[in-house]
Amino acid sequence: MSEAGSSPIYLDGEEWKAYFRNFKRSAFRLEVHQTYTMPAEAKTFSAFLAGEPKPEGFNESWHQTIRDHLAAGRTMTRAKIVRRPLTPYSRYLFGWGIPGNVAAGENYQIVDVTDGSDLGLPEQDFWMFDETTVVHLNYRPDGTQINRELIQDPDITKYLSWRDLALESAVPFSAYRA
Repeated sequence: MSEAGSSPIYLDGEEWKAYFRNFKRSAFRLEVHQTYTMPAEAKTFSAFLAGEPKPEGFNESWHQTIRDHLAAGRTMTRAKIVRRPLTPYSRYLFGWGIPGNVAAGENYQIVDVTDGSDLGLPEQDFWMFDETTVVHLNYRPDGTQINRELIQDPDITKYLSWRDLALESAVPFSAYRA
């Protein structure tokens, strides 16, 4: 949610997509929720739960975005916090989502906090672009997104510390065994 003293600026549509087109060096995402209820994923999530095979070209437009950034020398990194047993949504990500992202060049890291350790990470999902711009992703408890909120004048040192702490506590997706 909003930082103290900040008037909310909500992002949607092309304005939101522009952040993924226009960053110059890096994009980092901290994922803290165990379930995301995304309307655009409802059909494929149901198919996954039903044991159907992953569709041909699944998530290809996102994979092309990753490849394009990588080719231009830009990095895309995520740190996903998980707790075992994995939720059905996390199993869907691990089975259908993350492998393709990694193959396309995204640096996807897993932070397992099953043991209950408090690493000092926030309970707030966010994207940080070029180590200067922060967008909070706000969700209801069921994982439904409320909005995307550009944080004006963020305490960037705090976000950089959270990024670094998450990455120090993480293992690469390819090395993680749930």
